[in-house]
Amino acid sequence: MNPDIVGWTASAILLATLTRQIITQWRDKDAKGVSRWLFAGQMAASVGFIVYSWMLDNWVFIVTNSLILLTAVIGQVMLVVRRRQAGA
Repeated sequence: MNPDIVGWTASAILLATLTRQIITQWRDKDAKGVSRWLFAGQMAASVGFIVYSWMLDNWVFIVTNSLILLTAVIGQVMLVVRRRQAGA
């Protein structure tokens, strides 16, 4: 079995899970239970993992961590939008 198939499959599962979380968060009108630090930590870790993966020339993890970084940025933006809407 090709190890990349395992990596890409795991990546797809993780990204599907994170996407579902973003959808759930978007539906929560006030986002009270969501921590800003969650996304800040996720973004910092993702950048570190992207650099690490690039140094290892591992495209599965370069792509996966880049997309995870994107989900963290989207989550952070949505959190700010929801909190502003709840305060308005």
